Amino acid sequence: MTTTNNKPLVVDLDGTLIQTDLLIESVLALIKHNLLYVFLLPIWLLKGKAKLKHEIASRVDIDASLLPYQDNFLEYLKAEHVNGRRLILATASNEKFAHSIAHHLGIFADVLASDDQINLSGQHKLEGLQRALGNQNFVYAANAMVDLRVWEGADSAVLVNPEPGVIKAVQDHVENPLVFETPDLNSVKNYIKALRFHQWLKNFLIFIPLLMAHKFYDLQLLSQVFVGFIAFGLCASSVYLLNDLLDLADDRQHPTKRHRPFAAGTISILKGTLLIPVLLIAAFGLSLLLPLEFTGVLALYYAITIAYSLYLKRFAPIDILTLAGLYTIRVIAGAAAVSIMPSFWLLAFSMFVFLSLALVKRFTELLKLQHQHQTTTRGRGYSTIDLHTLAQFGSASAYTAVLVLALYINSDDVTKLYSHPELIWMLCPLVLYLMTRIWLLVHRGELDEDPVVFVIRDRHSLWLVMIGAVLLWLAI
Repeated sequence: MTTTNNKPLVVDLDGTLIQTDLLIESVLALIKHNLLYVFLLPIWLLKGKAKLKHEIASRVDIDASLLPYQDNFLEYLKAEHVNGRRLILATASNEKFAHSIAHHLGIFADVLASDDQINLSGQHKLEGLQRALGNQNFVYAANAMVDLRVWEGADSAVLVNPEPGVIKAVQDHVENPLVFETPDLNSVKNYIKALRFHQWLKNFLIFIPLLMAHKFYDLQLLSQVFVGFIAFGLCASSVYLLNDLLDLADDRQHPTKRHRPFAAGTISILKGTLLIPVLLIAAFGLSLLLPLEFTGVLALYYAITIAYSLYLKRFAPIDILTLAGLYTIRVIAGAAAVSIMPSFWLLAFSMFVFLSLALVKRFTELLKLQHQHQTTTRGRGYSTIDLHTLAQFGSASAYTAVLVLALYINSDDVTKLYSHPELIWMLCPLVLYLMTRIWLLVHRGELDEDPVVFVIRDRHSLWLVMIGAVLLWLAI
């Protein structure tokens, strides 16, 4: 695809050379560092977009080696560089980030970027190029409608994943533009992956209080729990989007998380950011159809997840305790959706089971790191030396949950709910087998997903759950 064209090739950055938006990325990194910067952003913006970018860049670093580059276009640029063509990086991003990327790639002869006074976009970019190149013709590579003013002054055009309408608009000024496109960029499949609909399986925990209260035949209550299930799913998806956006730098260094849509640049960071409040509004809108207590629990869940994403997950063992708490909150939400008071026994059992499963999740991640000859997790307070300790904590929590179940079966509460409580004793060996098997699989490296999702998907686990459900039904 190499060309013999000797005209300088001017390359835009965001959406062209890289499949991301550095302004949004840097804002997210700033907020993650200190949430209070949210109050300074509008003050900086009042002084101009260039000033805003400068203030953010002075407080945030971007690792150029981890950014999602437009691979096929980058290969084209490298070939042009080898052939002696002059390449110029011209971007509205701050000069600090632009120079870092240019230094990393080593193919650009010049860099034009925004400083603390001028936001190098549109007309400002064209004027900057005219000063740098004089009367020399140039080719401009970009992707957005805002770049149309620069294309008007260019001799030819290269379009990289052009926005809707850009190709037609450019062809009014430039003939036969060269076009690079990435398959599946911003596809529905990638958005579904980012929303993590498979994680909605965890929200089936919301149905547990209704089942344990023996009111699963009540269609009105069942429909209320279903609405709660959808509301929790929408809220959780908004949190997943936010968490992935805040963890971009860490995810890009992770062996598997680097393939997540935002980290890999396969969906728009701007669209993902805008989707967060839409999902959240939908979630709380649905919650208004249920008792007020459910909305309160949903708000508590969201507040804890935000605190977790911004701060709590950095610290061990607060990280694990928070994860366990978020699982248990789903059970509490299920009770709130139908105005049932969750029993002490159910909450105690849930707490220890989910603590064990949260420890499974962290143990799995550390075991992968150990196999890759790494020692510490990024953004977490763990190292591979903690593996043995986490395994002990996890096993102890699992067997404590069984003990709570045994005490519950022997309590007076059981005789009030069940005509044949002796049948429920079989639940103890079933739960013992389930938890023991999970930890065996984890130690063998055969469990590599969220443990709650694993239980719902795993055939052996599903059989155990079905047998347990039959025993509870026969005991009634």
